[in-house]
Amino acid sequence: MTSSHGRRRLHLATALDRPSVYDADAYVAAARLAERGALDFVTLGDSLARPGPDALAVLSRAAPATRRVGLVPTVTTTHTEPFHVQAAVATLDWISRGRAGWRIEVSTTEGEARLFGRRDAAPADALWQEAGEAADVAARLWDSWEDDAEIRDVATGRFVDRDKLHYVDFTGSAFSVKGPSIVPRPPQGHPVRVVDATNRPARAVAARYADVALVRTALPAQAAAARAELRASAAAHGRDPDDLRVLAALDVDLDGEYAADPGHGGGGPRTTARGPLYRGGPVDLAELIASWHRDGVVDGFHLTPVEPRRDLERLVNGTVPLLQHRGLFRTFYPGSTLRDHLGLARPANQYAVARGAS
Repeated sequence: MTSSHGRRRLHLATALDRPSVYDADAYVAAARLAERGALDFVTLGDSLARPGPDALAVLSRAAPATRRVGLVPTVTTTHTEPFHVQAAVATLDWISRGRAGWRIEVSTTEGEARLFGRRDAAPADALWQEAGEAADVAARLWDSWEDDAEIRDVATGRFVDRDKLHYVDFTGSAFSVKGPSIVPRPPQGHPVRVVDATNRPARAVAARYADVALVRTALPAQAAAARAELRASAAAHGRDPDDLRVLAALDVDLDGEYAADPGHGGGGPRTTARGPLYRGGPVDLAELIASWHRDGVVDGFHLTPVEPRRDLERLVNGTVPLLQHRGLFRTFYPGSTLRDHLGLARPANQYAVARGAS
């Protein structure tokens, strides 16, 4: 997580959400703008509860139009088949050459359940337990092909080495999966898994399975406490806590007509009905980011523009250069994959490791 000169890396991401916008070109342009700012990744929300474009399909369209920025769609684990979800995310990793992520979410409402008619709505605790199982089985399916399973031997007509394909045989609380996957192991090994860990039911899933955890709070002390708890819980699950990035999630309103509110870092943030909101200018936002990062509160920020085009432009053209000038944020991508951007190693294949140890 440290750069070549020993300083902790700062990670920055942004949301591309635009209510009622269905034209893929708008999202592609925003993703390319985020890439110009060397942001780690972009997210695109999705929900069965409201109209909107399919996030995974839109970011699949953005993949060939971008070269470095990570692409992280929201895909719910409720009312969907984990086998199909993991295959779709793996496919995004292939077409983006290793830049895919998956923001894991659940669907809690009765209205969403009625869209499918297969089950009733369930409590958040149960749905997040199921989401954890989906995250677990996805990793197993991504590993169900070893990296060198494809042999493509024309002379013998053998496409794959069957000894390097593995059956998952997973039975969870709401589904079972045999495997192997229909998609070869993704370029990143495991596409990056992102979980909003603000609410308690999701926090255990984030600690155990997420590469990136988001925490929505306006208070640095609360963000620091959540980061410490997530890291401790990750360690309790046998993970290296340094393999988990914790980002503060803020809405940002960079309208220059508003003077920055007095407060930490110059411009807030403040708690609102929608969640934590920063309102001020790009300079004060840079100061807030630098301050929270310097104090070890979080590993970075996930920022949602209130006015998508204006605020993303001011973030990329105003805040980011100020952070770069201070040596806090990179000026170019040092690698090609989302794991490279986040400073995360490519996971070993669990089946290959087990076979080698036997």
